[in-house]
Order: sequence, then C-alpha cells, then structure tokens
Amino acid sequence: MRYAAFAVLAFICVQTSFSAVTPNDYERAAKLNEKYGDLTENVVRGANWVQGEHVLLYDKTVAGGGHQFFLADVETGKKELAFDHHRLTVALSAATHEEVKPRQLPLRDARLEDHRSILAFRIGYTPWRCDLKSYACKRDEDGADGGRESSRNNEHRTVASPDWKWEALVANFNLVVRSADGKQRLVLSTDGSEGNYYDLDTVSWSPDSSKLVVYRIRPGYHRTIRFVQSSPAMQLQPLYPEIPYAKPGDVLDLPQPVLFDLGTKKEIAIANELFPNPYELSQARWWQDCRGFTFEYNQRGHQVYRVIEVDGATGAARTLVNETSDTFVDYRSLIPEPQDTGKEYRRDLADGKEILWASERDGWEHLYLLDGRTGNVKNQITRGEWVVRSVDRVDEDRRMIWFSASGMNAGEDPYFVHAYRIRFDGTGLTSLTPSAGNHKVAYSEDGTLYFDLVSTVEDPPVLTVHRTSDCSLVSELERGSVDKLRAAGWHAPEPFHALGRDGKTEIWGVVWKPANFDPKKRYPVVENIYAGPQGSFVPKTFSTRAEPLTELGFVVVQIDGMGTNNRSKAFHNVAWKNLKDAGFEDRILWHRAYASGHPWYDITRMGIFGTSAGGQSAMGALLFHPEFYKAAVANSGCHDNRMDKIWWNEQWMGWPIGPEYSASSNVDNAWRLKGKLMLVVGEMDDNVDPASTFQVADRLEKANKMFDLLYVPGGKHGAGGAYGQRKLEDFFVQALHGDRTPDWNALEKPAKP
Repeated sequence: MRYAAFAVLAFICVQTSFSAVTPNDYERAAKLNEKYGDLTENVVRGANWVQGEHVLLYDKTVAGGGHQFFLADVETGKKELAFDHHRLTVALSAATHEEVKPRQLPLRDARLEDHRSILAFRIGYTPWRCDLKSYACKRDEDGADGGRESSRNNEHRTVASPDWKWEALVANFNLVVRSADGKQRLVLSTDGSEGNYYDLDTVSWSPDSSKLVVYRIRPGYHRTIRFVQSSPAMQLQPLYPEIPYAKPGDVLDLPQPVLFDLGTKKEIAIANELFPNPYELSQARWWQDCRGFTFEYNQRGHQVYRVIEVDGATGAARTLVNETSDTFVDYRSLIPEPQDTGKEYRRDLADGKEILWASERDGWEHLYLLDGRTGNVKNQITRGEWVVRSVDRVDEDRRMIWFSASGMNAGEDPYFVHAYRIRFDGTGLTSLTPSAGNHKVAYSEDGTLYFDLVSTVEDPPVLTVHRTSDCSLVSELERGSVDKLRAAGWHAPEPFHALGRDGKTEIWGVVWKPANFDPKKRYPVVENIYAGPQGSFVPKTFSTRAEPLTELGFVVVQIDGMGTNNRSKAFHNVAWKNLKDAGFEDRILWHRAYASGHPWYDITRMGIFGTSAGGQSAMGALLFHPEFYKAAVANSGCHDNRMDKIWWNEQWMGWPIGPEYSASSNVDNAWRLKGKLMLVVGEMDDNVDPASTFQVADRLEKANKMFDLLYVPGGKHGAGGAYGQRKLEDFFVQALHGDRTPDWNALEKPAKP
C-alpha cells in the first residue's frame, strides 16, 4: 500500500474530543511494530543447553537490528557466534524456497546436537535439522505419521522386537509376526477386517520379546469438511479440497487392547469393563520385569481418567489410578507453555514401585507420590493455593524434584512462573528464583547448573546461570538494553488487577495507552480477547510488541478472566459447559475498576475483537453483554461449538451433546445482537470450519440484523493480513470515534496486482 501520498491529503471528519484520525495515523499504526522491533540490544529471545556441555546456545537482539545466535561458556563467560549465519541463510533459503535473512533467521527452540555438528530447530511447527559441517538443511522426518491406511495393510511396515528376532506387521487387517530371517511367519489373529482392524502403530513389545500388545480398532465416523478454494494461484477454476475433521458428537474409533503370547501363539483376552467408552487410549507401556503393562484411559466426556494395569500372564485388568471430576479432567500434558498446557503428568519410579503423579484433586494442580502397586497416595508432595506449572527435572536416587510453579509469592502477579525444588516426601521446598518476574529455567544435562531467563512486560530479560546445589550465581550472560526503544516513544503495557465476580479473586490484565497519551482527553477502549480454557493469554514476559490501534487514539487491553487456565480448579471450572461466559463478569468489573481511577478511560465507548475462540467471545460480548460492549470484530470464530473440532470442544463443553451447546451458540443467539459487528472468515480455514461464520451470518440476516462481513479468498485461520487489519481499524474508528474513515480507493494510486 502506498502511504506516501496520504501525508498531503486532508481528511475532514466530525469533531470529537480528538483530532480526526488521518491517513498518517494509519501509516504509523501499520509500521508501529516494525519501528520498535530493531531498537533493543542484548534482549535474549530463547536459550538451550548444548548437549552434554556447560555451554548455552541462545539468540539475542543485536546493535543495528535483528538477532543472532551465540554460544556462551557459562563458566568463563566467553561468547562467540554459534555458526556462520550467512551460510545458514543460504542453506535455509534453498531448502525452504523462501527468502531468509542472516539477522532474521526464523529458528524456534534451536539446539546443538552431536558434538555441535547438528543444529535442530523448528520453523513454525515443522522440525528441521542442519548439518553445520556441510550446511545442508532438511526437514526432520523422524516420527512422521505414515498414515492410517498404511498401518492396516502394508507388509513393508514393521515393528521390531527388542531382541531384533521378530517383526510385527499387519496383513489383511490382521496381526502377523515373522522372524527377522524370514523363515517363520505366525498369523496371530484371524478376526481382523476393514471394520475391525489391527493397528500397527499401537504395537508394543514386552521387554523380553515374548509378548506384544496391539489395539484392534472398530472405525467410527470419519467426517470430512470440504472447502471452496475460489481463487487458486495456479489455475482459473476453483478447487474443492477436503480434510478429515471430527466434530463434537461424532462416533469415534473404538480401540480394544489385544495381548498375544508368542510362545503359545495365542491371544490372552482382556476385558474392557474398566475402559468401555474411550475418547482415547494411550500407547501401552510395559513394566521392565514383564509382569504386565499399563495404558491411560481417557473416558469420553473427559470426566474420568484412569491408569489401567494389565497382567501380562492372565490379561486381568485393574484400575491403578483413578482421576474423576464433576466438570472436566484436563488430560493434556503438563508443559511449560502458558497458552496451551494441560494437567497430566506421570513418571514411573523403580519399574512402577512408585509413581509421580499430578492432579487437581485438592483444587489446585499439585504433585503426589503414589504407591505403584496399589495406586494409593503415599504422600502429597506439593500443596497450597498455587499451581505447579511443569516438572523440570527428577533425581530418583536423591528423591528430589525440580519444578516450576506460579502463585506462591504473595503480592506478586499470580501468573509469574518461578523455579523450585522439593523432596519426594514434601519437605525441603526451596525457591531457586526469588526475584519478582516471570522465570524460564532449564537445567544442564548433568543437573549441576541451571540458567534463569527472567523478565516482565515492563523489564527486559536478564540471563543468568546458577549452581543447582546452592543457587549461587555463576555468571550473568546478558542484560537487555531498551534505551533506544524508550527514546523512540515506546511504552510498556501497564499491568493492572482488580477483584473478580466472587469479590476475592484477583483478575489480571494489561493496558496499552496511545502513543501520544494525554490524560486530559477521553479515550475509547478496545479489548483484545481470547478466553480459551486451554491457557492464559495476558503477556507476562518482555516484548516490544505494541497494539496498532493505539496509534489511532484507542486504549487497548487484554485480560484473563475466570474460565481460563493456570489458576485454581474452581477458576478454570467456570468454562465448563459455559463457553459463552468467557469471564465477562470479571472483565467488566476489571474495566470499571480501572476506569474508577483513570478518568480518561472511557468505558461508554467499549469495543472488543478476537480470533477463533476469541472471535466467538467477541461476538458473544454483543449478544450477552450489549449494555457494556458496543462494537466487535469476530475473526474466524467458532460461533457454534457443535461445528468446531471435537477435541477442543468436548473437552470444555462435554459429551453427550446437551442444551449447553445451544445456550453458548452465537448462531442460536444471533437474534440478540445489539451494537456494531464485523465478521471475518477465511475460505480455507482448516482450524475452525468456515461454515460456522456463514451460519451465524445466515441467522443474523434472517433476524434482520445489520453487520459487516469480510470474506477472505484463500484465507486461513485468522485471515485478513494487512487488509483485514485496516478493515478492523476503519471499523473501530467509525464505531467508537464516530469518525469517517479515508476513501482509500481515491487515495491510493491504481496498481495492477
């Protein structure tokens, strides 16, 4: 877009408490994050230990803009570039067929392996590996899914026994074992069929190679959704691709574990009374002494989660661990990722003599030591009104756990993550990161050192290394500098908290003020919402990111209301069968509390925008809270949870499908619309079915409700890009400032794309 012409053009609008929003304001908004992105130095973006060494690999911002990767010997403090950035740029550009720049390498979670000869990393979600001797890069294909069909009938795919004497395979939907030399072939099952097949991907051999367990699958309903790709780049005519896409209520595959004894060539029957209705069964895990195996049973509806143990000799099954909830068991793995973490953690000790287990059974996510033979609790390891966020290291010999947690420090943001250690018996709780802030900690391979990367939204990161034994400082490697950033007019978002709907729970958020903030003026407020229960979303670490709407005279806020993750179970439970809630009662109280101390914060002009579940919530604000929210932009919204992907929606809305789905549906409640609404949808959205937006548009039209709809040809989830951002900005300028917006078609020079 050619903004240069905008500066010489006048734009007249209705006078408000502000000067009219001009094309120059839009230009500044578009370039805001580009302007700030290169104005820091020594701001560490990520770090990892080099395999087997007391050396850190990290990337940091550098003078002149961009970022580079460095190696630091943590004992001596010596630093050097980690690799030849120019050669890696050339190699990656060739491998990805995309332009890559030396100071903008798109590497995530970079690690050095094999004596520093291999650089492993991700670009987006795709794993890559680069040989640093030849500088040849390729996608890491290890663990790639071979596909369901290939695991049913493909004698070239096999699973070898631990002693390498046997290979399991599936032929004609049945399980077959053949000797490695090809001289023996044992057909272990004969009941397999296309509608009841043995799945090679689930084969698990006993450590002594005498038995194996495999899942027999009765297929469910394999739904697909089809797209209209209206404007493909390579041809004139549209395309109609389709993808598999299970939705809430669909009939699922039914797995049944089957145990075979190679000595007798017989099946050992396993009754399924303890796991009759699985949403999912985990892969079987044998005990090392071959006495049996375990698997985890996640019951459909996510209110029962069990560890099932099966006797390897008799096939008798018993419940070893039983987690239940009146709402939901968050079965996803406990990982140190605030925006997407579950609560499940299990570590077997001494071949199952004991089990380390995570649970919310006392109302908070904590660690327990279980008797591995009975499943009974030997002792609760951690306890209190705070949350375990990850288990980072376990020393079985010393019976010690190093973990991360949040909410333990009174008077501090309850989302700030700190590192701790504790003994298996619950004694010796020690903080490794006493300073206020959000800490990322990782331990060296030998466990003797840990690095601590700490920051807040206001304070740039500091990278230090400490001894695990006594937390003493080994070295300070980096301290971020933001002097140039602040001199350029950047302002950190302001943290703020207020009491929620229960009158006692703190609700936390942040506020981005306009760049040319004047407390004598009144500013409309726009909330950036994402209320998905899988995580918490208000930023807690340093970033130069600014909200473009602030350049157009808006205050922008982000809040974590009840129903989001990383607080108590009761806090989380608010979302149960009630996604329309989205924490709005807490959000509105938060806004009013902030406005009471800041007269310039105008909650009579309140807007909201969000994407995906945030799109559902943004529209829901106008349906269920129109007395407070006046304008909303809903991008890629899952406007009816029956239309969205099964795993996310049944986790929070439950199964079987009940009336709660309709109660939370923007489609079924479209008739309630008040205020101004813009819907955005990408025709190729493979995350949320685009039909969800079209169905809500259909209901709005039938209810004679006025709204805007931005349809993005070829657009995926979160569609719109720069064009969509400008549409959003125009929408809020008109709806909340009351201004007319530029006539963009008249201002821009015609240019054939």
